[in-house]
Amino acid sequence: MQSVTDGPRVRLVVLTYNGRANIEQCFDHLEALDWPKNRLDLVLVDNGSRDGSADLVADRHPDVHIIRLPKNVGFPANNHALRDVESFDYVGLINDDAFVEPGYLRPLVDALERDVALGAASPRMLFHSKFIDLGVETTATPAGRGDPRPLGVRISGLSVDDHNVWRRAHLAEGGHGAEISRSGAYEWTAEKALVRVPVDRDGPVPDRVEILLSAPGPKEVTLRSGSHSVAVPVDAESVWCAAPLAGVPYDVVNNAGSIVLRDGHGADRGFGAPNGPAFDQPRDVFAWCGGAVLLRPAYIADVGLFDERFFLYYEDTDLSWRGRARGWRHRYVPEAVVHHVHAATTVGGSASFAYFTERNRLLMLLKNAPRSMIREVLGDYLGQIYDAGRRDVAGAIAQGRRPNALPVVRRLRALGGFSRLAPSVLLDRPAVRSRQRVEDGELLGQLSSSAGVGHQDRTQSDQAG
Repeated sequence: MQSVTDGPRVRLVVLTYNGRANIEQCFDHLEALDWPKNRLDLVLVDNGSRDGSADLVADRHPDVHIIRLPKNVGFPANNHALRDVESFDYVGLINDDAFVEPGYLRPLVDALERDVALGAASPRMLFHSKFIDLGVETTATPAGRGDPRPLGVRISGLSVDDHNVWRRAHLAEGGHGAEISRSGAYEWTAEKALVRVPVDRDGPVPDRVEILLSAPGPKEVTLRSGSHSVAVPVDAESVWCAAPLAGVPYDVVNNAGSIVLRDGHGADRGFGAPNGPAFDQPRDVFAWCGGAVLLRPAYIADVGLFDERFFLYYEDTDLSWRGRARGWRHRYVPEAVVHHVHAATTVGGSASFAYFTERNRLLMLLKNAPRSMIREVLGDYLGQIYDAGRRDVAGAIAQGRRPNALPVVRRLRALGGFSRLAPSVLLDRPAVRSRQRVEDGELLGQLSSSAGVGHQDRTQSDQAG
């Protein structure tokens, strides 16, 4: 690599939509990077914010170039700063709720400098919060007709120091998957579960937590943290239960490079896993996360920009797939570290999250994947709609419970959105496929199974709103 005085020129792009809560801290960290100021170009793309985000940056960080858009056009607004980047050696994207460490940039640049076949370098993205474990143990109850799951308790809230932290918590083990009703997001546990409770990175460590629990019927639940435990009674009515919180807070991985599963879901590699040696080695990955990445301008020129039809979620997975199909590689670089305030704007389980992730996953596959995979995934999606209707509507009625049609309605809405955009994507498909240099079999062989290191559906576009 060249000396620090005449080294590579880098542009870093931050996209914001009403991100005032974190935007100043984001740029504070960027301006503290261990990189020559005359070789660093900081750009803010303001996605039609109404909270004064751009004005705040202009006042506190006058050297930042600001692109103001009249309305929110989603994550592809980054395209405004990715065009005409030939004068830069590298160009990067950073979430407005992500805070880079001082040494963040140099390992990414070094990786791209060493290997001209790399189109993108991804950092180790950790959650900004740290976490403490809370065990939840109880007897399991059969769910009943139409639902084969053994049900422990239903968790629908988590509070630390009177702050609702449920959307930032992780049900790391023993959960049946996040669900949604009109009263909010919740998750059923099995007999034993592990909840990772988020705590402030720099604040005092709390010694208690409150968790909102209910159950199919009366049962006793043991809440355990460290060497401390408490037994609480739980019934069908949701109740807040206090529990001890003990142990040393630890870092948890948000993204260690991105993957695509064999069912077509894009995912964060390592999502929810404790940070540790499993993530200390660099490695090639199928995809990169748009929340923090460094790209080669030649890669952008060859592969193209973000698909503006997607608006929110899977834009980076689509671009990554196109890059792999053209023969580019993507590299996870663990020495580069960034801390992310996950779901600061959009929330996993929200209506917009459900709609755009499901719609865009199908669109991404329709655009890039072989026909056999598209048929399989669409068939599976229709099966999910049927299963949700059988479990949450018909099964609930059979058991005398109030039916929850929301999961079915949301999947049908996403399917409708996919159907409306499918004709235009199909028109683009021949051109995309004709530029492919890597055979389908090789690409599909690089997809991941659901086993191994933790993962979660892509949530890279929190800041796009």
